[in-house]
Amino acid sequence: MAEHRSMQRAALLDAARSLLSEGGTEALTFPALAERTGLARSSVYEYFRSRAAVVEELCEVDFPVWAADVSAAMERAGEPEAKVEAYVRQQLELVGDRRHRAVVAISASELDAGAREKIRAAHGGLVAMIVEALGEMGHEQPRLAAMLVQGVVDAAVRRIELGAAEEPAVVADAAVGMCCGGVRG
Repeated sequence: MAEHRSMQRAALLDAARSLLSEGGTEALTFPALAERTGLARSSVYEYFRSRAAVVEELCEVDFPVWAADVSAAMERAGEPEAKVEAYVRQQLELVGDRRHRAVVAISASELDAGAREKIRAAHGGLVAMIVEALGEMGHEQPRLAAMLVQGVVDAAVRRIELGAAEEPAVVADAAVGMCCGGVRG
């Protein structure tokens, strides 16, 4: 029975990723989840109390995978500036990944305080990945610089997601240029 519930929960999360990726916030409804998984609508409520609960669990499941991808790219990079570049580029490469699109699809204002805090903590862990590299580059305030680098990444993510006139590679190149040129000590 526990294995069946686990499989159903995983199917619901996968359906939620697809719905968010395809249609954003409006697409994530319990009737749509029920339809995608073949469950009765009332059964969906047995697994999740709200859309926010679905998104919170997606963050808990998907964010560590996303962070591991960023960390691996940084490890392969070697030099501190190359690590910062890898940090920026890997996050921007993940923009098209439905795990990422699901995590950012619902705004923080729709989540309860506990969910927002979990997401903030996860983002804090991501930002912490580049603090050391920025310190090695000679930045006097590497933690502050890391937060600013993440701000550039977040702005680039929004630009890509909005379907800006520039190709995603152009946005990524501009973000890397801004971060690596702007964080030198």
